[in-house]
Amino acid sequence: MKIAVLGATGYTGLELVRLLAQHPELELTAVTSDSQADVQIADVYPHLTDIVPHVLERVEAERIAEVADVALTALPAGLSREIVPSLLQAGLRVIDLAGDHRLPSDLYAEWYKKTPPADDLLASAVYGLPELYAAEIANAQLVANPGCYPTATLLSLVPLMQNGWIDPATLIVDGKSGVTGAGKAMHPSIHFAEVNENFKAYKVGAHQHTPEIERILTRESRTGKEVTMTFTTHLVPMNRGILTTSYANLTVEQTTDDLLALYADFYRDAPFVRVHPVGRYPQTRDVSASNYCDIGLHVDPRTRRVTVLAAIDNLVKGAAGQAVQNVNILAGIDQTTGLRSVPVYL
Repeated sequence: MKIAVLGATGYTGLELVRLLAQHPELELTAVTSDSQADVQIADVYPHLTDIVPHVLERVEAERIAEVADVALTALPAGLSREIVPSLLQAGLRVIDLAGDHRLPSDLYAEWYKKTPPADDLLASAVYGLPELYAAEIANAQLVANPGCYPTATLLSLVPLMQNGWIDPATLIVDGKSGVTGAGKAMHPSIHFAEVNENFKAYKVGAHQHTPEIERILTRESRTGKEVTMTFTTHLVPMNRGILTTSYANLTVEQTTDDLLALYADFYRDAPFVRVHPVGRYPQTRDVSASNYCDIGLHVDPRTRRVTVLAAIDNLVKGAAGQAVQNVNILAGIDQTTGLRSVPVYL
């Protein structure tokens, strides 16, 4: 299967290029960047010298359809919605890594402050979380790749939601991300002097991933009741990684061992989800540069609350790696193909 990466010079696009360059069954055939068109990608990123020979192109749907079967759109929110329809019309299957196709139009307009895509296009998009929706992804023309915070949060909470073991009204999620989660575009808040030796919350009560998480949790909830949570995100002075910590009241008498047994069974066929034993909790360096999601949890018998932690690499399982996992599903090959790299601990 031949793959085009649109927006190849951003952090997520660059990670897609890295993963596809070493994939044994997918062929990277085109890379685009309107801002740096007609330049060798290796001239922009010298670490790709003698590895990726492609010249960056402008986005032209018909040209991309001539050389690729699937387009991966690693573009800013708002730009993706303008390009995806022409890609689909040209006969390409599309995996959109932006947030443009993850939400209904009213929620998208409210949280992203942008004009939403057409409703029929949104209705056709399949939410691309392989651990839950692999069957739907396999036949999709348009896959909405999940956001980084939603990936970690959903994988850490869905088993409890499906079993009705937590009270959604008590749900609080605390997320922390490395700086690459903000993208490559410059902004004063991510200058070195602002981030180094600093730790801060951002978009308090207003992060655009909030409705995405709530919507999928509602879909997966045993009760079917609408989930509303408190979600606070923080910026950590590191390049990669996300750690989410979620808190909720239990609705049943269960121990840490009981919940870990539930998770182990729930993810028994999920090759990239690793459930930690009692007393061991995930950290970002355990998953760095990999497609793994590590989960740990603790039940506090004193408060009858559960704390669930999840760690992912925001650029891999939170974006590019998950997209490649979805392409593997589209191609009908093993989900792990090209993604079994060992995490980089240091």
